[in-house]
Amino acid sequence: MDQQQQRRGGARRGAGRKKSVRQHDPPHRARREHASAHPVHVVLRTQDCVPRLREGRVYQATHQVLGRYVGRDEFRIAHASIQTNHFHLLVEALDRRALSTGMQSLTINLARGINGALGSYGKIFAHRYHETPITTPRQARNALAYVLNNWRKHREDLSSPRAMAAKLDPYASGLAFDGWREHGVGDVPRFAIPPGYDPLPVSPPTTSLLCSEWRTFGAIELFETPGPLR
Repeated sequence: MDQQQQRRGGARRGAGRKKSVRQHDPPHRARREHASAHPVHVVLRTQDCVPRLREGRVYQATHQVLGRYVGRDEFRIAHASIQTNHFHLLVEALDRRALSTGMQSLTINLARGINGALGSYGKIFAHRYHETPITTPRQARNALAYVLNNWRKHREDLSSPRAMAAKLDPYASGLAFDGWREHGVGDVPRFAIPPGYDPLPVSPPTTSLLCSEWRTFGAIELFETPGPLR
């Protein structure tokens, strides 16, 4: 056998199927079990072709969809925020089945609502939702700050004079949260609701992590800019 024949076959550099480059797509593996005492931070990202979410028509559609889930026992949305191309949610669920079916229902209804609001059709979300269980008081406090003040991370609070004058993100459920603290001030702030503004409907949390345990690490300041959720 000559030298050329010996080189044939075997592994070759660059050969084989190329790996996917979707950075945010969760791995398609069985999801872990869910404990009812642990809230979940959920992220839903849209397709690149979907227009900006932070506008009136999408807000109204999202408001209508979230209202359908208020007061449920098995699946509850405790907080929500709408960003440019993704949603953040803090969800409580009785078990894995309740979480999975609840998120499937929510995702379908949000997609229908957004398509209806924009006069479009087709797939809205880029992939399956990403979930992070919240298991400690510190993580719960970080998750609350991350979801409710996410607009400051993305500099949406500087996007217009009206946004710069606002203390809370109008595209989040911050008005339903009682753990705010003015920067450098101990008193809980009071907020003026602009005429005609209808806050996103959410359910009061029932898990001790979101109700009380997070407070061990201090109230959340209005101008706190969240970093990466850990």
